[in-house]
Amino acid sequence: MIFPDFQDPSRLVLIAGPCVIESEEHVHRMAGAISAIASEYGFTCVFKASYDKANRSSLAGFRGPGLTEGLRILKGIRDRGFSVLTDIHETSHVGPAAEVVDILQIPAFLCRQTDLLLEAGRSGRIVNIKKGQFVAPNDIRHAADKVASTGNNQIVLTERGSSFGYNNLVVDMRSLRIMAETGHPVVFDATHSVQLPGAGGTASGGQPQFIEPLAAAAVAVGVSGIFVEVHDCPEKALSDGANALRLDLLPKFLKRLKAINDAQLAV
Repeated sequence: MIFPDFQDPSRLVLIAGPCVIESEEHVHRMAGAISAIASEYGFTCVFKASYDKANRSSLAGFRGPGLTEGLRILKGIRDRGFSVLTDIHETSHVGPAAEVVDILQIPAFLCRQTDLLLEAGRSGRIVNIKKGQFVAPNDIRHAADKVASTGNNQIVLTERGSSFGYNNLVVDMRSLRIMAETGHPVVFDATHSVQLPGAGGTASGGQPQFIEPLAAAAVAVGVSGIFVEVHDCPEKALSDGANALRLDLLPKFLKRLKAINDAQLAV
């Protein structure tokens, strides 16, 4: 296993995978494919999939296999040598999830939930805090401070866009530098940033054609990693397919990001 090092500017971290666990076979196949591509282009890979998506737009939205079955599946991924990240939504989930994964992710909607942040910090795992769409970049430091108060300074901050009127998000690239002033590594979520929240009626829409240009801009600004939800067939994805990056586009995507990062390092 290559443990994710968010402090190495020469090797960006790629956090990637399907939004949710759709089946055991699917996540194993996706983990293998994504990891191979990431390795080819010099990225450290963290496989991402959620066992439960508790913030669906509609009650009918697919949530995943749940805690027990989902963590069993993710343990199988980690046992193969992959680093793994998953969302947590409740304090009672932190302990079981921390036994299985390397990174606990605080969803954007929950980034101000003090008890969840503290429990995640006490786990000793890396904690990735997604900045809420409603939170200014200057203010996400308060969430990081809550985690750090437990003695755990393994904190990553992820930008995923800010609410811009109804059913839309906008990315202010200044936020990446502002968030980095906290001293914590910053990741750019290129797929949720092109989401159109609730625009699909009972689901969110998306503009995947902007994934690559926004990610390229973020790497040029300077980030420690890129987060992308990746699916082999986005139109059939059970969650967030409208804003996912198609697997066969990942090589070109990473090739461009690596070229930009290499150019940054050469300056």
